[in-house]
Amino acid sequence: MLNAPARTPVPSSYDALLDDLVASTGRTVAVPTPSTGETLVELPRSSADDVRGAVSRARLAQLAWARAGFARRRAVLLRAHDLLLERREQLLDLAQLESGKTRGQAFEEVYAALSVTRWNALKARSVLGGGRRRGVVPIAVSTRVRYRPKGVAGVITPWNYAVALAAMDVVPALAAGCAVVQKADDQGALSILALRRAYIDAGLPEALWAVVAGEADEVGEAVTDEVDYICFTGSTATGRRIAEKAGRRLVGASLELGGKNALLVLDDVDVEQAAADAAYACFSSMGQLCVSAERIYVDRRIADPFTAALVARLSDPRIGSGLDHEADYGSLATASQLERVRAHLDDAVDKGARVLVGGRHRPDLGPWAFEPTVLTDVTPDMRVCTEETFGAVVSLSVVDGETEAVLVANESEYGLNASVLSGSTRRGTRLASQIDAGSINVNEGYRGSFGSVDAPMGGLKQSGIGRRNGREGLLRFVDPVTMSVNHRIVGLPHSGRDFARMIPLFILLARVLRGVRRA
Repeated sequence: MLNAPARTPVPSSYDALLDDLVASTGRTVAVPTPSTGETLVELPRSSADDVRGAVSRARLAQLAWARAGFARRRAVLLRAHDLLLERREQLLDLAQLESGKTRGQAFEEVYAALSVTRWNALKARSVLGGGRRRGVVPIAVSTRVRYRPKGVAGVITPWNYAVALAAMDVVPALAAGCAVVQKADDQGALSILALRRAYIDAGLPEALWAVVAGEADEVGEAVTDEVDYICFTGSTATGRRIAEKAGRRLVGASLELGGKNALLVLDDVDVEQAAADAAYACFSSMGQLCVSAERIYVDRRIADPFTAALVARLSDPRIGSGLDHEADYGSLATASQLERVRAHLDDAVDKGARVLVGGRHRPDLGPWAFEPTVLTDVTPDMRVCTEETFGAVVSLSVVDGETEAVLVANESEYGLNASVLSGSTRRGTRLASQIDAGSINVNEGYRGSFGSVDAPMGGLKQSGIGRRNGREGLLRFVDPVTMSVNHRIVGLPHSGRDFARMIPLFILLARVLRGVRRA
């Protein structure tokens, strides 16, 4: 069953959201909605000067925000959490209208934002509160560590999961006492502005979180030039350039970059369940998710029944972008996404790949609607084999046993996410531990690790550096500062004679600590 596109009205409330965008150039750009291709909003453009002004205002606001303390920040974040819950329908609408995803997949975003907000509100003090550490001479010297907010964080957020990814970077920065200047992608700006508005209405100072939008060459560069820490989610090529700039400026960066994520299907699975899991892992948000599976490796002993089950599941997909729960699969988000998917598909077919299911553009369902597509007979000379497609095309290959499955999964230069489907949790976990990826899911595509906001998320190899979420996600926004106090209980040595007298005591101390197993 295929759902026809519905005309989408543009609510007048968007004007109020646009008032929150830092922009003074007078220029706008038309942003279309994937459901119809019609203009969703005329988005104002920011300039490099706008960015610099936003950073200056954020620096002033950050000083007071850092001094406000954990209790104040916790109260604001928890109020924001409740407002997000109240306003969830607006956020769901915007996420769908901007990205073309289904309502259920939009809900994954909103739920992630709720979880991230709640976790950081409740955990920031325990993670960042600092405390006592053992001094060089116990009792005589006391040492404490405190965590100093880095200042202004720059967050560059893509369009594909604008609500979730914005929350995962912005909220821990705020919880840590930082300010944020965020560059929103044109196709996700309304969602980010609606997210921000909930925090402002909860009591967050407006200057503390500024949102800008504009060309990457101007606005993105200005953000990375001005801030004290950089969070970027996007392509590996762009991430390398940002890392180089951060290195020259000696500021920190966390970069979640590309992926060519592998999904292993072992020979002990229930093939119908595995097909359902694989279809969702590959085609949630039509594959436009950094942790979507793009390579399926299935054990030869169950390859035929699994392939048949997967093809059957995808042969009559419910495609649509209505603001309801009727569709199982959404749309590609932009014309450029459609062009990329077609380029990878055409290249593969021209070089001998076979289309098992899908492979068709469906303009009758939306300007950039495309059927979920599975290829086989994919070879290394095809772009779809090694390049990130970030769209509705995946490759399926047959392997002979566990060892080959792990080897081919690890052949990629990327290491963002991976999945293992198995009838045995123990077996699946054992294989998962052998895969080179920053997050690995057993009997699930990505939602286990993506939604576990108490745990770090990030990539290995060319998939990035740094981590978001969990303790690691908070600690990236602070600098540890160590303070030690000599209480003058024991005089520390200053002269050669002092050292001669004191060294035997330090040797005795080292032996005692070793004996009682103290660090």
